[in-house]
Amino acid sequence: MNIMDLTLFNQAVEKSKSITERPSNDVLLTLYALYKQVTEGDVSGSRPGGFDFKGAAKYDAWAKFKGVTNEQAAQQYIDLVNTLV
Repeated sequence: MNIMDLTLFNQAVEKSKSITERPSNDVLLTLYALYKQVTEGDVSGSRPGGFDFKGAAKYDAWAKFKGVTNEQAAQQYIDLVNTLV
């Protein structure tokens, strides 16, 4: 990811912390998944099971972005944050 994309992404991360109205759980999971895709790449490891509903939801949300490039995920994250602020 180039420095401009990284700067805009980091600005969006900071901006996301100032969202006053709590987004829906689906939106929060999407923000989480896009952030993880940008910072760590494709999801790895095994899906949490049993009664770890929160962990499984996060894993599933992140897995939806498998194969999406850092640049694409960063842009989607930036766009989503801008719609929320």
